[in-house]
Amino acid sequence: MINQPAYTINQLVLYFLKLGTTGFGGPIALVSSMHQHLVEEKKWISEEDYKQGLVLSQLAPGPLAAQLAIYIGYIHYRIIGATLAGIAFVLPSFIMVLALGWVYIRYQGMNWIQTAFYGVGAAVIGIIGVSSYKLTIKTIGSNWFMLCLFLLSASITLYLKEENILVIIYSGLIYMFVKAPPKIKIEPPFVFVPIVSILSNLTFNSKWAKIAWFFTKAGAFVFGSGLAIVPFLYGGVVKEYQWLNEQQFLDAVAVAMITPGPIIITVGFIGYLIDGLSGAIVASLATFIPCYLFTIIPAPYFKKYGEHPSLKAFIDGVTAAAIGAIAGAVIILGSKQLTDITSITITLISILMLILFKKIKEPYLIVAAALIAFLIKLL
Repeated sequence: MINQPAYTINQLVLYFLKLGTTGFGGPIALVSSMHQHLVEEKKWISEEDYKQGLVLSQLAPGPLAAQLAIYIGYIHYRIIGATLAGIAFVLPSFIMVLALGWVYIRYQGMNWIQTAFYGVGAAVIGIIGVSSYKLTIKTIGSNWFMLCLFLLSASITLYLKEENILVIIYSGLIYMFVKAPPKIKIEPPFVFVPIVSILSNLTFNSKWAKIAWFFTKAGAFVFGSGLAIVPFLYGGVVKEYQWLNEQQFLDAVAVAMITPGPIIITVGFIGYLIDGLSGAIVASLATFIPCYLFTIIPAPYFKKYGEHPSLKAFIDGVTAAAIGAIAGAVIILGSKQLTDITSITITLISILMLILFKKIKEPYLIVAAALIAFLIKLL
């Protein structure tokens, strides 16, 4: 590790402020930008440090891009660097979703905004559907075992109408013990799973406590890409607590897609709809603090244990199940959103555009869908 970094902490914070303000395209695009700028162009971070941070971010639950930003901040500046880098990366998009939340609540009753989000919701179904397909092909490919875990998770999500954490954890354990069983007898995972079940079902009385605990679970127990949080959030905010209806939830996902930064920032918008500014702050802190801790706590030990085959196998099984949950959520949300020929047409056009024009940005597609909805209503 370099004793004298080629950059100051202020430069690092400014970089992540800029990336959080202008970075579109989801987690894959964001982590690719970090590699291009920080490893290839600026040479602030070594290739080895970047790869280790990427692997840790993939193994730990939480948003991939935000965790990588935290890890990069940790490399040379430890806790202070990790904290400032994480805040700088998330803060711009958080401010944007607060502004959009204010506009959404203030003008929701007006026909123009209802029409816009009608088209946006249909486009979001297409975007998530294509993203789910790409994730499946890239991650699972022809691995029949992972495909079985994917189908099992998708089926259970469809049946329960929500993501089941235990299915995802057990999928990781099953895959690990079949593909790369630990050389020593391991009891803790089987003790851990019932503990996860108990923790995931804890409830609290006050509204803030309920918001804080639910979004803490979202940040602590959700693996995979930023989209992996969608089925978990749907099961909680729509089905369990009924804080939002299906349309509001789709609108929240759309807001996360039209703003830069991590997709998981949708929790800020959802929190704002639930309980205003305080709800947005509580939901966001509760979601991001677990991923922050899951990054900085194992970081010093990751060089030694990060390449362990059993750990990698566990995360492969977890990822397959998480992608299956996304696929199930797409079908559930699609059945609620696609209720007429117009919404179905917008979704199909969105899918076709994403297939034909691979470099098209999701925000442009969402804006186009809103305009199409306006034109159709006028006609």
